[in-house]
Amino acid sequence: MIKFIVAAIWICGGSMIYAFSGAEKAGEVEAAPATLFGGIDYVKTDILSVPIVRDAAVQGYFIARFVYTAEQKRLAQLTVPAESMLIDEVFTYLYSNPMIDFTDASNIDIDGFRTGLRDAMNKRIGEDLVKDVMIEQIDYLSKQEIRDNAMRRRAGQKVPSLDRGHQKLDIPEEKKDGGHGEKPAAH
Repeated sequence: MIKFIVAAIWICGGSMIYAFSGAEKAGEVEAAPATLFGGIDYVKTDILSVPIVRDAAVQGYFIARFVYTAEQKRLAQLTVPAESMLIDEVFTYLYSNPMIDFTDASNIDIDGFRTGLRDAMNKRIGEDLVKDVMIEQIDYLSKQEIRDNAMRRRAGQKVPSLDRGHQKLDIPEEKKDGGHGEKPAAH
């Protein structure tokens, strides 16, 4: 019985020493700088649709989805969601630069746009929290394109993809099987 009590005291004492030494070592660890390999949170926004108004009429819609990176711990401490600030900055940028012509993609400075959004967000926050703003999807649909797509849907026709960077190929059924007109045997 005495051996059992001594063993229990020995285990409890060893556990306490181990726990206290681990707590001291945890306080000594320095915070590693946040990099893309850890400590940075990758946040994807919902699809954003901004009406483009010219001459008191809607001319089309700027459609985009953004991804931004920021330190996880600092991002969680914000009282206003960073996504809301990013959306506000997109609207502010687009409406404060009315000379942007979305019909001609060669005139749009994408790097300047991304950098401007990041810098504007960091200025609002008061520190360099947002590390990068990336564009996952960006498109512009004119009012005429939207009208044409709606009419095609009503008529039952195929509507072209919104992503102009990837052309959808409509391959006739007889070409899909190599032009032989035979369907492959089921396995």
